[in-house]
Parts: sequence; C-alpha cells; structure tokens
Amino acid sequence: MAFTETQAYKIEVNEDFSIGVRRADIVLKDGNEVGRTYHRTCFMPGADVTAEPAEVQAVSAAVWTPAVVAAYEAQVAEAEAARAQTEGAGTADS
Repeated sequence: MAFTETQAYKIEVNEDFSIGVRRADIVLKDGNEVGRTYHRTCFMPGADVTAEPAEVQAVSAAVWTPAVVAAYEAQVAEAEAARAQTEGAGTADS
C-alpha cells in the first residue's frame, strides 16, 4: 500500500502569446490513481519562467522573440498611459 505523487503539465500558447500552464498533481496508490488536483498559471511575454519546468522555459524561449516581447511591453505602456489619462480627467476640478 504505497502512495506516490506525480505531476503532469499541459502548456498552451494563446493568441496574445501568453503561455498558459496547467499542472496536474496526481496521487497514486499502488499504481492506481486515487486523486488529482489542478493548478493553473499564466505567463505574459517576457515574464521570468526560470523557476518553471524545462518544457515551459523551452516554449517561452521559442515563442517570446524580442519583437513579441517589445510589442507586449508597448501595449502595456499604452494601456497604462490611457488609464492614467482617464484617471487624471476624472479628478479635474469643474
């Protein structure tokens, strides 16, 4: 009657080049599955994935070219500027 635990990963690349990772923690008793839980994580282009499994690191290295990371960072900067402008307009005196 031995319990063991293993992990399985599913990695997806989304339209915006973010990487979705689903980790399944699988509990086995004498080789038969008796339990499974899931954990999901999403990484945006340029994120630090050095603590992730080698498969996630390989996918990010292949997908996140310098052009993809630069485009994402520009999009984030544009969204932050628009939000700051909107917030500033809402606090102006009438």
